[in-house]
Amino acid sequence: MDVQAIEGLRPRLERFLEGFDDCFGRREPAQHLRTYIQGQLSDLPRKSIEPIALHFGTPPRTLQQFLARAHWDDDRMRQRIAERVAARHSHPDAVGIIDETSFPKKGRHTPGVQRQHCGATGKRDNCTVSVHLAYAAPHGFRALLDGELFLPESWSADRERCREAGIPETMVYRPKWRIALELRDRAVAQGVSLPWLTVDEFYGRVPEFHQELDQRGQRYVAEVPVNFYGWCQRPQPLHQRHHPDAPRAWKVKNLPASRVDDLTRHSPVFRQQPWQTFYIKDSQKGPIVWQAKSATFYVSHAGQPGPPHWLIVARNALDRHEVKHFVSNAPLNAPKREVLRVGFARYAVERCFEDDKTEVGMDHFEVRNYPALKRHLILSALTLLFLAEVHQEDRGEKPGADGLPGPNRRQCDDPLAVDAWPAPPGVPAPGGGESGLYPAAERRGPHQPSPGDPTAATGPRPQNLLLVSLPA
Repeated sequence: MDVQAIEGLRPRLERFLEGFDDCFGRREPAQHLRTYIQGQLSDLPRKSIEPIALHFGTPPRTLQQFLARAHWDDDRMRQRIAERVAARHSHPDAVGIIDETSFPKKGRHTPGVQRQHCGATGKRDNCTVSVHLAYAAPHGFRALLDGELFLPESWSADRERCREAGIPETMVYRPKWRIALELRDRAVAQGVSLPWLTVDEFYGRVPEFHQELDQRGQRYVAEVPVNFYGWCQRPQPLHQRHHPDAPRAWKVKNLPASRVDDLTRHSPVFRQQPWQTFYIKDSQKGPIVWQAKSATFYVSHAGQPGPPHWLIVARNALDRHEVKHFVSNAPLNAPKREVLRVGFARYAVERCFEDDKTEVGMDHFEVRNYPALKRHLILSALTLLFLAEVHQEDRGEKPGADGLPGPNRRQCDDPLAVDAWPAPPGVPAPGGGESGLYPAAERRGPHQPSPGDPTAATGPRPQNLLLVSLPA
């Protein structure tokens, strides 16, 4: 945004930031917050501390101290973000989305930096990685609720290096899926309702992650890799005692667990089932349509079957070599379209990362201690939340792809835009509403108006032939 745009938003920004003033004990750091947020909203090419400070006439060292050492409650600010989302944007069909993002770095002093897989460069590179929880509602709202630095084992083992970077003694290495659970638990404790949670196959590949979510009663849809193991028919567990005083040793009577790709190709329950076609969303290249099959599935936990879950195999209707596998603990009588809606909702967190980096400067930080990095991630999420609310207020509460402007100031598709399409007459939508993800054979074409729509054109409009001509 340029100076004129920021000035136009100043009254709304001030009202927004007043809800976070209780995070500060003094007026000065509260004013520095406003400087930092305005800098992230500006059109500066680089939104690190020094350019922001110089642009707004603040000594750079003052803004550095604000991030690194000033006394203010960043944990409370993180809590206020969650509470605001819970109070203003809660939705019974909302989806929590776990994902990670990376920040390439040249040196070795940024907290958590090491050579590891870097999604930003698409290769193994020197970078820092953080894990995040996003919140996406069907009306187009999306925001980052929380995030945490991933601390590699090499850092965790070198406590002197951690102390130099300001990393607390209590912060040690945890697998990323453990961090994901911490973010989910913290959000729920702060009042955020997460009717659904979804993750990609990096997190879905861990059976313990599925087990932990089951124990928490969290409904989820997880993409899993092809070498994820389980059964489509529950095996019969037996136990034996090899010695009267030995504990019972469990074993499975049936065949060993199978890979999900083998099950979906060769299991009779999948082979005898026809593909069902689902419209996912519209893209700039046309409608995106997938075909799916599903069956009951039992996750293998150390060779033992877990409770019944869904196993869904989905293939791109236009590129059948593109196949995804999903596992979900949704009720077995849940509509397949609802489970697929959640499974394909991960695009929202990718848009959050894109907007946070290209519009806000989430990846522009140049700090060498953990408190400053933690605060920068929190403030970036705060700025993104403000933009999301401004965008929603300006466009109104209407369904559809209400996305923030992309880097080229254009609107992009939202995976939750499937909820913008009305349900066929007489078919209930998920959650009792009037919209949802429907099989292509059941829904009207994307350009065909609803019956009785006063805004509908008087002349007939052609049906999208792609949705009715796909072979089973």
